[in-house]
Amino acid sequence: MKAVIQRVSYASVEYDDTKNQISNGIVIFLAVGKDDTEEDVDYLVKKILNLRIFENEKKKMDRSVVDIDGEILIVSEFTLYGDCSKGNRPDFTSAATAETAQKLYDKFVSKMISNMSKEKVKTGKFGAHMIVTIVNDGPVTIIINS
Repeated sequence: MKAVIQRVSYASVEYDDTKNQISNGIVIFLAVGKDDTEEDVDYLVKKILNLRIFENEKKKMDRSVVDIDGEILIVSEFTLYGDCSKGNRPDFTSAATAETAQKLYDKFVSKMISNMSKEKVKTGKFGAHMIVTIVNDGPVTIIINS
């Protein structure tokens, strides 16, 4: 699995007639690879929830999203598996099938909610065309591979 995490002061995702938004917290762009398992989900959930990317009173990155009682916005994004090493069109053969990816994405979301709360975790819609608005705070952007 691949995750791009951005520290934000505001973010929203719009799809269909729905808009989900958060304030102080993180946006997680999540992609599932064809060889990923539930162990990858567990690893990323633990790593992201404990990732110390928020500043303490001394302006040092020393606090996690849990520590600051922040919010999380999770957006599925298979394009993180786009391989552009040959030609100009990305190759997505390393990405999981939609069926497999959705199962692991749903498990990831469920585990995030069980560690935070339903009120603190918002999502986009798997497989939908979405409009994502982000106010990156820092900027801080971290990439994690399981």
